[in-house]
Amino acid sequence: MIVLGERHLSRLIKNHVRYYHQDRCHLALAKDCPVGRPVTARPKATARIIALSRVGGLHHLYVWRNAA
Repeated sequence: MIVLGERHLSRLIKNHVRYYHQDRCHLALAKDCPVGRPVTARPKATARIIALSRVGGLHHLYVWRNAA
């Protein structure tokens, strides 16, 4: 990733810290994250998994979404 300025670098660092604490799996925490997150079961048989982009697309958070 190319940093385009101080403001851009600040935003990248904030996004990475948020990802690290809220989304990233930590083996020392039994594959949970420091903030903790609930395990969600498949809501419906038609539900699909979608990827939400994190840290400018370098990482992703996968969540269930109901199909229309």
